[in-house]
Amino acid sequence: MLNVSNVDKLESIKSLQSTISKLENALSQMTQKGVNTTLVKKRLKAVCIGLAMLENVWNQSPHYYTKEDLSEAHNVLTGLFPSIEKIYVKSKIGSPQRTLLERRIKALELAIQAIDDISNK
Repeated sequence: MLNVSNVDKLESIKSLQSTISKLENALSQMTQKGVNTTLVKKRLKAVCIGLAMLENVWNQSPHYYTKEDLSEAHNVLTGLFPSIEKIYVKSKIGSPQRTLLERRIKALELAIQAIDDISNK
């Protein structure tokens, strides 16, 4: 986590903030439609924890998550990779979608690494 450039830090934080916004919108729409929101809620919590861990490691922001919260977030974030990678493979080289996916993958990898670093302290 020490050798992450400031550009990568900024892009990762923005990517996770964007992901949180998208998940909040999805949760709102799903709630209005009356469909099951369990998965979206889990993902939203996990991405929020991932963002908090990056901010903790890079900006020394406090966090109030338990080891169980961190473990669950780690599992949920890790579980996102197969679906993101499928979309990535189908995306056009050089497209804005591919760039966003690359940043999201990097942000999730860094968030998982931060969770691991904090969990092992």
